[in-house]
Amino acid sequence: MSGIKINNDVVIDKSIKDVRDICPFSAIDYEDGKFKINSKCRICKLCVKNGPKGLFEFVDETKKLIDKGEWRNVAVYIEQMEGNIHPVSLELLGKSREIADKIGQKVTGIFIGNDIIDKAEELLHYGIDEVFCYGAPWLEHFLIEPYANVFADFIYKNKPSVILVGATVVGRSLAPRVAARFRTGLTADCTKIDIKENTDLIQIRPAFGGNIMAQINTPNNRPQIATVRYKIFDAPVRSQEKSGIVNMCSLNEDWKESRITQIEAFKKEKSPSISDADMIVAIGRGVKSKKDLDMIYRLAKALNAEVAGTRPVIESGMLDPSRQIGLSGRAVKPKLIITIGVSGSVQFKAGMEGSSCIVAINSDENAQIFNFCNYAIVGDLYEIVPLLTKKIEEGGLNL
Repeated sequence: MSGIKINNDVVIDKSIKDVRDICPFSAIDYEDGKFKINSKCRICKLCVKNGPKGLFEFVDETKKLIDKGEWRNVAVYIEQMEGNIHPVSLELLGKSREIADKIGQKVTGIFIGNDIIDKAEELLHYGIDEVFCYGAPWLEHFLIEPYANVFADFIYKNKPSVILVGATVVGRSLAPRVAARFRTGLTADCTKIDIKENTDLIQIRPAFGGNIMAQINTPNNRPQIATVRYKIFDAPVRSQEKSGIVNMCSLNEDWKESRITQIEAFKKEKSPSISDADMIVAIGRGVKSKKDLDMIYRLAKALNAEVAGTRPVIESGMLDPSRQIGLSGRAVKPKLIITIGVSGSVQFKAGMEGSSCIVAINSDENAQIFNFCNYAIVGDLYEIVPLLTKKIEEGGLNL
C-alpha cells in the first residue's frame, strides 16, 4: 500500500510539538523517541511538504498493472464423484461458452479424479475446447491439499483469465484455497456473470442481506475466480458430435502429501432435493402455522410437487432447512412453482427466478412477487388454495 514513511534518523530543526502540529488530522504521534503515523492519516502529504526535510517521505507502492494478454480463456472446474460429473459443471460450461465467445477465447476445463478419461471424452459433447485431465488413484476422493496442488499446476501452466467453480461443498472449499494461493479475488455465489471486451469479469451477487445487487470486478487480478450455485444457469444441449480435445496431464507425487488422513469413504443416502424438482409449492409468512401445512401438502400431492419455503418459514421450524429457497438456502429451477403467501424478497427471487412458470398467491396486491411472476392471484390463500387443490384433483386444470 502507498503511505507515509518516516526516517527517524533525520536530524530535525523543529520542536516535537511543531512537527506534530503540521498534520491537521493529528495523525503524527511521538513515542519512545520516534515519530509514528497513526490510523488518522489521510495521506494528504502535508507532512512531506511542510515538515523537516527528509523526515517524512511518501512511498508509492501502487500495484504493478497486470498484463491481461498473458491470461487467456475461460476455465471451468469439472466436479465429479466416482466419475459422475456434477450437473453444475455442465451449467457452467454453457455460461463459459457464452462469455468466451464474447472475447474470442476458448473454454477449457480442469478435471481431477481417478479413471476419468471416458467422462472427459463425454465433456466434448458440451462445447468445451480443451479438457485438462489429471488422473491418479490418490485423486479418487476429494482432499483439499492434493486437489489444490493440482489446480495450482493447471493455473501456472495455462494461465486462464477466468475460472468458474460450482458453489458445492467441494467447490466452496477448493475455490478460496486456490484464490489465496494466487492472491486473487473470489466472488462467491454469483447470480449473474458477464464479461467486458478487455476480459474483466462482471460478477453480480446480492449483498447486504440481499438488499442490493453488487457488481464486482477485479481488473488488476488474474485469474478471476467466481463460484456459482447449481440451477442458476442453463446447461448446454448435448451434441451428437464431439468437438475439442482431452489433454492428459502429468502429476508430481509430492502433490499428494496432505495433513489430512482419509480413514473411510462412504456414500451418503440421497434424499429428495428441491433443486431437482420439476414442481414446487413454496410457502412464506402468509401461511400462519404448522397446522396449515396439511392444506399445502394436499396441493403438493395433487401436483406431485415438492414443498419448500422462505427463510422465515424455515426459521420458525415449519419446514426442514433443506427445503429453503433463496440465497442462504437452495436455488431451484422447476417447470412450475406456486408461491403461497410469499412476499418475494430479493433473497428469495435470487433462488428461484430461473423457474419456467411462477404462479403467485398473495393477499397483498403490492407484494414484490407480483413484479416477476407469470400469473398473479390476489386473495386469501386460505380460500384460494383449497379451491385450487380441488380443481386439480378433479382434473379441471391441465398443468
